[in-house]
Amino acid sequence: MPTTGRGVAAILMAILAWYASEMFRPLMPEGTGFGWFNEVNVGLGLLMGWVVTGSRLNYGYSNAIGAGLTGVGALVFWALFLQSFNEMLRQALENRYDGPVEGIIAIFEIGIDYLFTMWHIPLIVLLVGGGIVIGLVSEWVARRWR
Repeated sequence: MPTTGRGVAAILMAILAWYASEMFRPLMPEGTGFGWFNEVNVGLGLLMGWVVTGSRLNYGYSNAIGAGLTGVGALVFWALFLQSFNEMLRQALENRYDGPVEGIIAIFEIGIDYLFTMWHIPLIVLLVGGGIVIGLVSEWVARRWR
């Protein structure tokens, strides 16, 4: 059911996804082609804000913090998965894999590499702090405009 709280959570999560994507870019090797990196992550932010965070509102402010952090966790998981899948497809088109199983395994290997690349304190602070703020603001909006 569409609510103002869900909409605010989706918009704020998309904004957080954009800024986190911008912070992630310099952590990657020079010359990395990003393509639609930010746009895909913003779309995921909209979806995770609406579905994950927005569905957990109206249960109190302490639960809202958990909802925001859960939304950020889901955003990071799906962003890592989709970006890893995209990189695997790029490498598969260059015939780097002998079979489909090797390609599927590569998705997880690439994702783990991206996860270690994300291990950057300012980025982690942005994601955790952003998740808390998103949860609290969305809960406030959900209570104020039902």
